[in-house]
Amino acid sequence: MIQLENICWRAGSFQLAGISLVVPARSYAVLMGRTGCGKTTLLEIICGLRRPEAGGVRIGDRDVTRDPPGERGIGYVPQDGALFPTMIVRDQIGFALRLRRRSATEIQQRVQELARQLGVDHLLDRLPHNLSGGERQRVALGRALAAKPSVLLLDEPLSALDEELRDDLAVLLKSIHRELQVTALHITHNGREAAQLADVLFRLDGGQVRESSLPAGSS
Repeated sequence: MIQLENICWRAGSFQLAGISLVVPARSYAVLMGRTGCGKTTLLEIICGLRRPEAGGVRIGDRDVTRDPPGERGIGYVPQDGALFPTMIVRDQIGFALRLRRRSATEIQQRVQELARQLGVDHLLDRLPHNLSGGERQRVALGRALAAKPSVLLLDEPLSALDEELRDDLAVLLKSIHRELQVTALHITHNGREAAQLADVLFRLDGGQVRESSLPAGSS
């Protein structure tokens, strides 16, 4: 479960005031809203990259508001993947495990497992500039999942892809979610994408979040 309790955050004239929401455990939630309304800021508050001025963040039964990002049990896929430009794919996927000082054997096994699952096992020695957009997003997803997080945050992970690749990766995301049973929160502007993925839908508008009806055709 992800729970925001009366989150407040301000930067210049922009503010989020009294934001509260609950993403049920093991659900796939989608957050929609216009550009600049604060969706990415909310994800960054949840994963610890920004500190709220007031309010709290809970992951499961834990208050993580003051915990550093690496101790929250969260995997994060930022917009456009944000892969390290000089790091090959196998090292990208294993990055979080190396930070946690896992053994070389454990890292290798986990990288191979995720690479097969995500269909990038033939790309492990490539650099990001030799990958397609869809391949980069699969690698970014593998990096986010490597440490087996309980929560997965995705910031418009399909926005840079063409329609066919977007559909393929949406199917993969839903499959991964069902298999791993993580709690997911996914930002998008795309109603069709929300219909494909969402178990629960939220909209951020005017500095407030409200739950919304699922689009027609949602699974």
